[in-house]
Amino acid sequence: LKDVEPAAADDGVGAPSRRLSSSSVSGAAAAPVAEDGDKAMSKFEMKMKEQAFEDVYDPEQLRFEPVAPAATTVSATLESEVPGTAPPKGLEVENLEKFVLEPAPQGAVVKCRILRDRKGVDKGMYPTYYVKLEQPDGDQTRLKFLLAGRKRKKSKASNYLITTDPTDLNRDSDAYVGKLRSNMLGTRFQLFGAGDSADKPGAAGFVREELCAIHYETNLLGFKGPRKMAVLLPPVDADTGVREKILDAAPDALGKRLKDGDLDKIFLLGNKKPVWNEESNSYVLNFHGRVTQASVKNFQIVHASDEDYVVLQFGRIDEHEFTMDFRYPMSAI
Repeated sequence: LKDVEPAAADDGVGAPSRRLSSSSVSGAAAAPVAEDGDKAMSKFEMKMKEQAFEDVYDPEQLRFEPVAPAATTVSATLESEVPGTAPPKGLEVENLEKFVLEPAPQGAVVKCRILRDRKGVDKGMYPTYYVKLEQPDGDQTRLKFLLAGRKRKKSKASNYLITTDPTDLNRDSDAYVGKLRSNMLGTRFQLFGAGDSADKPGAAGFVREELCAIHYETNLLGFKGPRKMAVLLPPVDADTGVREKILDAAPDALGKRLKDGDLDKIFLLGNKKPVWNEESNSYVLNFHGRVTQASVKNFQIVHASDEDYVVLQFGRIDEHEFTMDFRYPMSAI
């Protein structure tokens, strides 16, 4: 995926690009213009093109379509959101654990940098990742450490341990805040908070929460472009901003709610469909200048009812450096 550079400066997550110059690479925000001699598109056709809908059936198009959460939640989220805003300059992380676990403040975009460290004897196989908060400091940007994560050894499937201490990546550490695990195929991921599995002896006093689930669409015919994903979050109270606690008492609780059609009990998001660009021979999305290198791992997560409401975007800017910008109801973890 490549970033489509907008004509006007705009670094907000998901803030729509109002206009692209005629020389810009066409992307999701670019309106198609009829060439001389061609039949001009109707407003409806132009709108469909802008939203990446095609008038030709593609049998390889992935099937999952995100479903909007409850109307009250959508309204509370969209009305409080301020496009293009960055974290206030005075934003300070007084309680690190609380900051990384709670949803982002409504009306703000939290901009982060992710650094990958592959130095060391075994870090080629088990790299360490550091999440740092970007904070403006005059003409410079300070990076404040938030989280560290590392793939655990001797795990049959992907299993990452996450802490708030860059030097202590240990499950028994007081800084341990969660773990991310996948199934054997790498198509289902679950994020848990600190605590023990409900079926572990002695865990009754501190059972972990399920914080997120990520489902990738399987493609048995081979990889032909960006994979489709669904992101499942516990519902957040629109008035208090408090996330529902889903204890690990039932396996894959969020996934089960999706399967059972209990969509009012989850916050369901999906990745924005990129557009194939013939000129660059690649899929493109508008990252508003926050992504500088093409990568199949570049993506945007959008609200089901409005593809301009980008909840999270992630992209490469260097070999081992990435940007990650998110907003409500996402949290840093």
